[in-house]
Amino acid sequence: MRLKGKRIFITGAGGGIGRATAEKCAAEGARVICADLNENAAAASVEAIRSAGGEAIAITGDLTNETACATMFSQGAAAFGGLDVLFNNAGICLNDDAGPVETPLASWDATIAANLTSVFLCCKFALPHLLQSGNGVIINNASIVALVGSAFPQIAYTAAKGGVLAMTRELAIMYARRKLRAVAICPGPTATPLVKAFLADENAWKLRRRYLPMGRLGEPSEIANLVSFLASDEASFITGSAYTIDGGLTAAYVIDDSST
Repeated sequence: MRLKGKRIFITGAGGGIGRATAEKCAAEGARVICADLNENAAAASVEAIRSAGGEAIAITGDLTNETACATMFSQGAAAFGGLDVLFNNAGICLNDDAGPVETPLASWDATIAANLTSVFLCCKFALPHLLQSGNGVIINNASIVALVGSAFPQIAYTAAKGGVLAMTRELAIMYARRKLRAVAICPGPTATPLVKAFLADENAWKLRRRYLPMGRLGEPSEIANLVSFLASDEASFITGSAYTIDGGLTAAYVIDDSST
């Protein structure tokens, strides 16, 4: 098991990519701290892991609140005697996040807080534990929107994810000589409950599908496989990188959507 003995703190572990990653890492031998704003969702992830023979605990709190975030990391590190890996996965995407003219300031502030400030705070409070482990890893969930633009904007979300990617590079260089790695993943459209609900409308799905070279969404389990690898010692020479996992979307210029 590639993650045997690793202590992994996963934010947004109550569903979607976070839950899939928590279950994958536990199956690979990690002890997992499932952090989520939703207490019931975090508990459900822990129950699934334990039912499969894994080890996990649930922690609930608001990662955008400095005091709450500090407490969550103190609790998580105390439970397993330290931390080896942080997966910053939690985030939001609001319906009224559009172009800069249309997006309300309140939505901008909420999106930046949840998607960027929370990553900063989690790194702030995880780093002492990760450095103490002597082999720490930070994995930040960015997005393809950190790499490419769109004519159908979500300006706050895009800005936040771009910030996450820049922060990842800075962390990687700052701590490279202290045996801590920092990497980012940039998923394309993924079949999380939120995305599937949005694309349940046939017209919305047809509009999106025409831009997807593989003609389908990614699965949370596929993202989890990448995170598990990056968290492992098999990725020991990887830092400062951004990994796209998007079914070829960001590599495409013209797509032939006529065959299926």
